[in-house]
Amino acid sequence: MLNQVALIGRLTRDVDLRKTQSGKEVGQFILAVNRSYKNAQGNVDADFISCQVWRNADVLSKYTHKGSLISITGQIQTGSYDNKQGQRVYTTDIVVDHFDFLESKSGGTQPRQNNHQSQQRNDDQTPIISGDDLPF
Repeated sequence: MLNQVALIGRLTRDVDLRKTQSGKEVGQFILAVNRSYKNAQGNVDADFISCQVWRNADVLSKYTHKGSLISITGQIQTGSYDNKQGQRVYTTDIVVDHFDFLESKSGGTQPRQNNHQSQQRNDDQTPIISGDDLPF
């Protein structure tokens, strides 16, 4: 049996980072994923996929924001609950196992809260080495 999903999309809002009663962090977000075809008007529609991330949720929350392009892999998880009107509501979520940032720092993956700026590495300032500088 296999339950694996891979998606690429943009966050519709900032990751909602919360803590469980036991202190574990969980992030919830909606990922807008374009469909692979155009509608009758010639536009591309999108699906809005509910996701939750447990592993490294703080990292995803810190380095993304509304509109960030990311890829995720995970599993589909379904559930249900009774709402206040007593009606059964069915849910479908992606539980994220892994995520990747698909934009450069200048493309929108700067930390939202930058308390440790001096300790962070800035890959945009990596020196360029010419062939004359190589020891062989």
